[in-house]
Amino acid sequence: MSTQASGIEELVRQLAARLTGKGWMLATAESCTGGMIAAACTDLAGSSQWFDRGFVTYSNEAKTEMLGVPAELIAKHGAVSEEVVRAMAEGAIRHSRAQVSIAVTGVAGPGGGSAEKPVGTVWVGWGIESRTFVTCLHLEHGRAAIRQATVIQALKSLLTAISSPS
Repeated sequence: MSTQASGIEELVRQLAARLTGKGWMLATAESCTGGMIAAACTDLAGSSQWFDRGFVTYSNEAKTEMLGVPAELIAKHGAVSEEVVRAMAEGAIRHSRAQVSIAVTGVAGPGGGSAEKPVGTVWVGWGIESRTFVTCLHLEHGRAAIRQATVIQALKSLLTAISSPS
């Protein structure tokens, strides 16, 4: 097992312990990672105790249909934006039995970037009950590395958020 994979496994174990301790369930809403966060979570035996579901919403239509992200919001801000990842995180909670969500949308490359949103621009959002938080990452080193780093940062961000006092 690679060091990176074992690092993800440890983050998932810590997340599982925190969620289980609080009696919370997790839902994921993923675009650029295509389900990698959900896969990392469900790689851990017993994850059905704290993982509810994963939405892979790669297309704009899927974001609208599955998560309720308004098409107008996507048209105005673009799929890779603070506004859209916030709506994805909130939609994942609204369309599941989860109290907690992770959402990601970004430009993993190698193409698709722009001057405003270059390859490696990734928005991460997480919802905890009625609160939503977002952050923007600027990642490098190709598609696979960007996607892997997104998984790690998304898990770390959520773990930190649910470990902090309300």
